[in-house]
Amino acid sequence: MAGFPLKIGVVGCGDISGIYLKNLQTFHETRVVACADLVRERAAAKAAEYGVPRVCSTQELLSDPQIEIVVNLTVPRAHGEIAVAALEAGKSVYNEKPLAIKRADAQRMLAIARERRLRVGCAPDTFLGAGLQTCRRLIDDGTIGTPVAATAFMVCRGHERWHPDPEFFYHVGGGPMLDMGPYYVTALVQMIGPVRRVCGSTRITFPERTITSQPKHGQKIQVETPTHITGVLDFVSGAVATIATSFDIWHANLPLLEVHGSDGSLSVPDPNGFGGPVRLRRAEDKEWIEAPLELPYSENSRGVGVADMAHAIRTGRPHRASGELAYHVLDIMHSFQESSQQGRHMELKSTCQRPALLPKGLRPGVLDD
Repeated sequence: MAGFPLKIGVVGCGDISGIYLKNLQTFHETRVVACADLVRERAAAKAAEYGVPRVCSTQELLSDPQIEIVVNLTVPRAHGEIAVAALEAGKSVYNEKPLAIKRADAQRMLAIARERRLRVGCAPDTFLGAGLQTCRRLIDDGTIGTPVAATAFMVCRGHERWHPDPEFFYHVGGGPMLDMGPYYVTALVQMIGPVRRVCGSTRITFPERTITSQPKHGQKIQVETPTHITGVLDFVSGAVATIATSFDIWHANLPLLEVHGSDGSLSVPDPNGFGGPVRLRRAEDKEWIEAPLELPYSENSRGVGVADMAHAIRTGRPHRASGELAYHVLDIMHSFQESSQQGRHMELKSTCQRPALLPKGLRPGVLDD
């Protein structure tokens, strides 16, 4: 199609960048032409591995007139700064999750984008995968009736046992809710719709953590942010969901995500992935049934949200992994902690539209409507 691919610049070449660089070179809508990192050698290594033609500084990347979208894969505390700089340079931006640490930074991004007619997108884009798209279509088709309730659980013992640089998970802007919550909350919003109020309870269970991974084995982390968060979400539709995210639990026997409707229940696959299984049990069913997946994106397709945004820029339609969706998710996540601190329900000021379903019959690597 005319106007494709859009030229992409990637800022931040850490662990997550590899899958983006791989996938963005295969989508019809996108091509990575430059990458940048605080450690230039790291950017050079990724560029060589994934065929990116140019390695440069962040400022050089932002000044490059051919680049239309900046994919911001920096650490969370830099999401706001880099995104604002990209927008002020006249480029649309797609952030890794969360959209920003502070609401004010996210609001500034969206305001600049509106003023300059640019786009803001944000991970996760896992809700565009075959698994969650299948769940969404089943819900929209009335297969389980009207959604009544949902549960979401992400519990583990923390990241200091395996991550090479785990400190930021325990500093302000980290914790299990801002780190992993975006997958679960985004999945809930895209399936059920926006949230009107929340309540929550939080705690820091272990004020100090010891790193047992390499290369920082034995170093101590002072924990600054809650590591166990539970919450209740009241949706505009009337459905009620329960969520728990924790870095304090060794073992559990909990479902990842379930949506319960007036006529049945849906067992939703891991929202941190793109595939299945999707399991369904209607009121009359004797057992759970595995539903066939729709669409091609069942493997790790990180970057499909960027490709969708590129297609939307060229065709003038709304993109799905939008800044408005990501801001509503950020608002929800912050409100859990504020509810715990203030001892009351928090009425949300933000909202969003549910992103449109991907059209049926898509070919891999192409996001034609």
